[in-house]
Amino acid sequence: MDIRSRPRAMGVVVDSVSPEELYEVIVGASSQDFARMQASTQRLKQMLEMFGAYDALQDIASRKEIPVEIRQQAMIQFKNVVTNHWRSRKLLSDEHRARIRERSLLFVDEEVESIAECNELVVVKLARTDFPNQWPNLIPDLIRIIDDNLKKRYVSMVDDPRDTLRLQRSLELLNGILKEFASIKMPSGLKVMAQIVEQLQDLLYGYYSTMSSNFSLVILTPQTINSQTVYDNILLAHLVYKCLVKMSTWLWNKFAKLSPEELRRSMAWVEKLFNASTSQLKALTEIRKGIMLSLLQNESVADPQSQKTLSVLTRHVKTFGKFFRRLQQLAPDRFVQFSASGDLILFYWAQVVDSTNYPAHFVADSDDSLFPVRFLVQAMVLFKESLSQFTPVRRSGVPNANVLSKDFVENAVRLLVTRFMPLNAADLQSWVEDPEEWVQLEDKENDQWEFEIRACAERVLMQICNQFPDFVVPLLVSWFVEIAPKPTVELEAIVQKEALYCAIGRCATRLKTAMDFETYVGGTFASEVRETNPSYAIIKRRIAWLLGKWVAECCTKPNDPKIWEILAFLVQDHGPGTDSVVRLTSVSALRECADVVEFDADNFAPYLATVVPHLIKIMAEADTLESKRKVDESLNIIIEQSGMRILPFMNVITEPIPQLWMSSEDDYLFKASLLVTVTKVVEAVKENSSTLGHLVVPLIRESLAPSVIVQLDTDALNLWTSALRNTVVVTSADGRDCLRDLVPDAINLLGNNFDVTGVVSIILESYFLLDAAYILEKYATDLFKAYLNALAHKALGLNAKGLIQSISLVIQLGQSTLWGEALHTSGLFPHLLKTMIAGEVDEVLLTEHIYLFSRIIMADRRMFLQLVSAASPVLNQPETVLYDFLMDQWMGKFDHMCEPRHRKLTAMGLAAFVSTARPEVLNRVPVEAFNIFTDVFGDIREAQEQAATAPQDEEPPSPTSLRRFWDLDKAPESYFRNSEGTPEYKRREALYQRDPIRSVALVPYVAECLREAENACGSANFQHILNRTDPAVLKQIQDAIARGG
Repeated sequence: MDIRSRPRAMGVVVDSVSPEELYEVIVGASSQDFARMQASTQRLKQMLEMFGAYDALQDIASRKEIPVEIRQQAMIQFKNVVTNHWRSRKLLSDEHRARIRERSLLFVDEEVESIAECNELVVVKLARTDFPNQWPNLIPDLIRIIDDNLKKRYVSMVDDPRDTLRLQRSLELLNGILKEFASIKMPSGLKVMAQIVEQLQDLLYGYYSTMSSNFSLVILTPQTINSQTVYDNILLAHLVYKCLVKMSTWLWNKFAKLSPEELRRSMAWVEKLFNASTSQLKALTEIRKGIMLSLLQNESVADPQSQKTLSVLTRHVKTFGKFFRRLQQLAPDRFVQFSASGDLILFYWAQVVDSTNYPAHFVADSDDSLFPVRFLVQAMVLFKESLSQFTPVRRSGVPNANVLSKDFVENAVRLLVTRFMPLNAADLQSWVEDPEEWVQLEDKENDQWEFEIRACAERVLMQICNQFPDFVVPLLVSWFVEIAPKPTVELEAIVQKEALYCAIGRCATRLKTAMDFETYVGGTFASEVRETNPSYAIIKRRIAWLLGKWVAECCTKPNDPKIWEILAFLVQDHGPGTDSVVRLTSVSALRECADVVEFDADNFAPYLATVVPHLIKIMAEADTLESKRKVDESLNIIIEQSGMRILPFMNVITEPIPQLWMSSEDDYLFKASLLVTVTKVVEAVKENSSTLGHLVVPLIRESLAPSVIVQLDTDALNLWTSALRNTVVVTSADGRDCLRDLVPDAINLLGNNFDVTGVVSIILESYFLLDAAYILEKYATDLFKAYLNALAHKALGLNAKGLIQSISLVIQLGQSTLWGEALHTSGLFPHLLKTMIAGEVDEVLLTEHIYLFSRIIMADRRMFLQLVSAASPVLNQPETVLYDFLMDQWMGKFDHMCEPRHRKLTAMGLAAFVSTARPEVLNRVPVEAFNIFTDVFGDIREAQEQAATAPQDEEPPSPTSLRRFWDLDKAPESYFRNSEGTPEYKRREALYQRDPIRSVALVPYVAECLREAENACGSANFQHILNRTDPAVLKQIQDAIARGG
């Protein structure tokens, strides 16, 4: 192996690896001596960056004379690095790559499983990039190895373990390659996979046909399953079949893209495989069942080899089910078109039925059980998803050829409810050993129904009820009416009743009009939840679940006091016949019953005194944080739905939160849920939440700490926003933490954390509405620096508009003496002015700048002039130039303003600007300024005329109407920032009503500003300006002023 050369790649000189040193380093890295192992590991990291290291590693792993642990270490290191750097010219030459590809097929006779598995991973990944262009012989070489060894085994009848190993490894490689290419979505990969399928589909089908001929009642018997040869025959056939499955499912999923001829040919091949698989499944299922029955009846324990054979046989049988299920999932309509599909489905269901003829323990989640759970679940799922082909009429209206009889359907329902849906001994044992874990698994049943037999049986029942309601509904109703009222004492009868209640819940939407559910709520259920029989916890838990299910699916009235009485009793009951599973399930049922549109808070109010304290108690008693979180989620719904009615329980809810917070440590999901709880309380009690600052402030601070902010920022900011919107004060009378204490945190977030800019700017607006004078007095410079940092950030995007509006709000609320100097010293005003005169941002943002400048100049004209003057040297521009550019933007962007209030604000700001008598502004008066004034005057006059002629009882115009009476009496929704229903809404509304835009008449305001300009520049000079005005425009101005509007 010559790897002494040192290549030059992209100008970088790389050392070549020494194979001898690399071997010694690998030996050291495998050593039991910690110091040597550590030193060798460090050196290995360096050597992996050397030219030729990967080739040398694989060479070490391939040498059989080297100790296994050294080879394993080399192969693991090779597998970890080679695929990520396969194209690196710094580490590999083309010769290295060729040797690695060639050497990888030498591992087909590798006896060490871990080395073979690593090699398979490497081959699969390299095949994805190199086949067929750089590695054209990969598939042909594998097929040659497979073909040669199959002929030896099945033609020459030579049973050599080395040949068997080569077959196994080669088929595993082929299976891995097919799996990899089947996952490719790019056109080039699809083309390669199509070529592979075309090349191999008939060949592999022939292989499997030959190999599966060895599966017969004569060859597979209880006496022969301990044979290594029998095991090998099944395993090899299983590997070939897995390859067939991958090709056929890939082809099945591509039918829509095939030409008519390709579709016909491919469909014929897939159906041939489907039919053969159906026949093989039936034969192998019966053979396996016969072997297992023989072993069970003789009470003999299978030896290790027999167990291996049974395991691989069971895996093979289950692979058929996976194949059928995948075809069904990808194209259910095509699946039912197979001539053998109906027969297949009924065969599978027959296995489910047959399993009920044996003791329950014969059904287990084990490969050596008579009826493995996964096999029966496959049967149930296939049956469930195919039921539509057995109804009298399909959805399309076409009659089905095969129809299930009433007896068949009713027997299926009875079988499901009495055999597969009841809790079994293992379920009850798990319930007792770890109640909270059991509840959590039950809550996740929607994720597990295709794997767990009880959950699957419930889904099958639901589907049967949906497809055959005329048969199932009367059966369930009559069954329930007969069984429910009867006293139940024995455990067997209790679990059967529980399963029936489960069926009633699962089929609720079909049963709601067929039974008087409310009668049983107040009668049977109400009495059963008070039973003290220890086993009745099973019934009570199911009753709570049943009530939640019926209410959540709108099958019964959500405000029935009897429902609340039952659930309130169950969450607080600690007596005989109940346990934590019942209470936790009842908590979930409360959430489902309360979280509906029709929920009546007044109806539920009498039960708050019981429910709220016990939810808190259950949360504290729960052992796992996941259970605590589930309880908290229910509490949050109760708080949200109850609104102000929760006020008497505010302290009951909030007092335990600090302890729960501390005990949750790093469970951020639970901490987030607690933040939501406090938020819901604040939003429910509104201004009464002003006293919760001592709780809210520490929670927000801890949640926004650098170490946890990524996990908790959203919920913490929501709490902060809600607390400010619902409070009426930001200080505390007793000196404890208050919302005012968080102002520096908000400023810091605004200036440094640009992921939350939009939310923080809204939080600051809430502060301004509550405490603007104090904030400006204490933090004006820091505040405006934070705004500057945020506005200067390149990724600001849509938040820029909100930031400008936020600055406008604080300008509107504060005295100019508090914000004027800080605007300059912070650098914010020069930045705003520069952005404005450059005009390089979008039109919407530029108009927001104009509104802001209008606010500033209306608030204090002299201050505005001082700010521009101070900005001149900062921007290195003469004042005259700045004013000219500013006027260009002001006048040029007016036509982009559509909101009447914004047009009036701009006109008022311009009028205030004119009153300063700056020459640059006065020069714009005759044309541009007067045009803006007359436009807005005309808007107002037209609106007043329309209002005068409109009927008095006419509805006010909508915000989207083209007909606008100057402006709306109410601000647009965007102004309120989603604060509806909070005290902040009233604060914003009050500010809107006293805004000069609404409270000051425009025409007198403009007239006064013109007089101030005339006084400042002199009557003669001002008259000279007016003389340059178009006479018609001037007359409009003068007439409007004379009218006063």
